[in-house]
Amino acid sequence: MKYRILTVIGVLIFSFAFSSTDEIKYSNNSEVTAEISVETTTKKTFKEKVADLYQTFTLNSATMPKLTVFEKAMNGYSKLNEAGKVSNPLLTIIDFDLSSKQKRMWILNMDTQEVIFNTFVAHGKNTGGEFANKFSNKVNSHQSSLGFYVTGETYYGKNGLSLFIDGMEKNFNSNARKRYVVIHGADYAEPEFINRVGRLGRSYGCPAVPNKLAKNLINKIKGRSVVYIHKNDKNYQAVSKYVNS
Repeated sequence: MKYRILTVIGVLIFSFAFSSTDEIKYSNNSEVTAEISVETTTKKTFKEKVADLYQTFTLNSATMPKLTVFEKAMNGYSKLNEAGKVSNPLLTIIDFDLSSKQKRMWILNMDTQEVIFNTFVAHGKNTGGEFANKFSNKVNSHQSSLGFYVTGETYYGKNGLSLFIDGMEKNFNSNARKRYVVIHGADYAEPEFINRVGRLGRSYGCPAVPNKLAKNLINKIKGRSVVYIHKNDKNYQAVSKYVNS
């Protein structure tokens, strides 16, 4: 059976070689040139590839961040991945342009192209009320920090299971570990808190998530996955080497 299959493949290759030669021999040269030109122009740009990937995620998932935010996240993710800093193929996107009453955290599986978490996330108490507006990299500022992070190891603290995140951007989030800006669970990040107060509660700068999800979420993204905290902040968007192509 094995030899019969090989024989059939051989015959197909042989016949294709001759038919292809004959076709090229008698075809118009301009047609051949046109075909080669079409093949050359079908190479997609990075932005086009990202748009295709976004469409796949959209088909596989009930919700996604805005395409413009996803594009910026993918710019940074690609650069960190190329630099060998990524081991866990999950990408966390937090959109601080949105109200704290909205589910503004998405965790995307880059291997399966699907969203595995979409949930609430708190910002720092000195960053704003319902909306996040002020950001800092300073110790004791109690403000959130923008930009790209790589997740580290877990530990148990006063907020239970918590996850270190290391800031990759010197002027924006490099003091995250020193500030103990970590991902952890909190009662004030639960949707019930919004029903009582009219907005989500606030942290000391940590991206705190609902207690009910915290353990599972943290165990998924620990171990060198990427976190991108977004805000349409003119200073950050202009300076960051990660969000720009």
